[in-house]
Amino acid sequence: MNYKIVLRFIGKLLAIEAAALFVSMLVALISGEYELRPYIFTILACLFTGSLAMLFSREADPAFSKREGFLIVTLSWALFSLFGSLPYVISNTIPNFADAYFETMSGFTTTGASVVDNIESFPRGILFWRAMTHWLGGMGIVVLAISLLQTQGGGMIQLYDAEAPGMNIEKLSPHMYQTARIVWIVYSGLTLLEVILLMFGGMSLFDSVCHSFATMATGGFSTKQSSIAFWPSPYIQYILIIFMTIAGTNFTLLYFAFKGKFQKLYKDEEFRYYLLFILVFTLLISAGLYITTETGLEPAFRNGLFTVVSIMTTTGFVTVDYLQWTPVLYMLVFALFFFGGSTGSTGGSVKIMRVVILLKNSYYELRRIIHPHAVIPVRFNGHAVPSKSISNVLAFFMFYILIFFFSSLLLLVFIPDVATAMGAVATCLGNIGPGFGTVGPVFTFSHLPDVALWFLSFLMMLGRLELFTVLVIFSPFFWKD
Repeated sequence: MNYKIVLRFIGKLLAIEAAALFVSMLVALISGEYELRPYIFTILACLFTGSLAMLFSREADPAFSKREGFLIVTLSWALFSLFGSLPYVISNTIPNFADAYFETMSGFTTTGASVVDNIESFPRGILFWRAMTHWLGGMGIVVLAISLLQTQGGGMIQLYDAEAPGMNIEKLSPHMYQTARIVWIVYSGLTLLEVILLMFGGMSLFDSVCHSFATMATGGFSTKQSSIAFWPSPYIQYILIIFMTIAGTNFTLLYFAFKGKFQKLYKDEEFRYYLLFILVFTLLISAGLYITTETGLEPAFRNGLFTVVSIMTTTGFVTVDYLQWTPVLYMLVFALFFFGGSTGSTGGSVKIMRVVILLKNSYYELRRIIHPHAVIPVRFNGHAVPSKSISNVLAFFMFYILIFFFSSLLLLVFIPDVATAMGAVATCLGNIGPGFGTVGPVFTFSHLPDVALWFLSFLMMLGRLELFTVLVIFSPFFWKD
């Protein structure tokens, strides 16, 4: 294990976090807030720790393998959340450290679950840092570092894959830092466009920036306690629907679309299924709302579409309390917890490609039983899916369901409510935000005990890094030569 290269990369990443905190401090100053200790102390802590890491890794061998890549990515996310929670604690906005760490991990992993019951009382600098954690984590902390540091080498591919699984990196650029930079440019450009469009709808510049950060990261943190329900404007809600849908799309495809190669977008099978699932669930839920409530046709369609897109892309914005709907409708919402966005998007959960491959493989298995000698491969985008990839998908789904089941059982020890325990696990593991029971769309996680918050924080990181990156570190063979 090349521990020095692990230290060196973490040192560079902490410098990037310090720079992001400096921007948040500037926002506080511009807003007339002169309590700067939370930012200054945290910036100094990041720089001091990062400098020590760089000092002890001066003669680091630049070459590293998958093992170092997995360790760098996992430690980076854990440490970023550790240092990122300090402004909350020092400013006394979230004095309890377990709460602050949960809020920060929720931000960086773009989960959007919150322990805050009075968000509108927070200073603007802290609110901006809270939104910034979303934006940095959305496209990936390590991916950002690769794009800024222009680091090259085979190890960069391992880092990229560990943090952004599913990205088709070979088609963008021969150099990893150029690929990461292209993705971040697309990400930043879309964020800026959304800011402008939200301002046209009547949002302030500050609210537009914070909500654009959350939308493009598929995060869900809002500057208002009632989330998007604070703005009943259909224009604002439809703009958010459009950009949530975009954020749940593979950013490689978006890049090619911006280059004028739209055929890559509509020929992509995952993208077509992604839109199909959104359409089907929207029609079912909207029709159900129109029939079972006194909601008009357009509001029923808008509430159904907004909820489907928000949950399926794992953004987690809220316009209505779906727990007030009839059971069949909120069970449809719960089913969406296990879909997610496209691979290569900022969305979490299982991901559409895996869902489609699972469904196809299950269907073809029925045909194989009838025709045992026939060769019936699973095809995706016109190509036969290798058996190794199918095994990977099956293993991922099995791990996902087992972790969901046993984590729910474990959480029941601390939360004696099945709906709340299952909802909390599902939403944190899928990086979604709102859950069920007492952690539903109009509630927070503030009432949960510290031990439950620490465990859910781990599940958020586990889900954001798509299980294997974190789980492999806990396997005994990872540490053997």
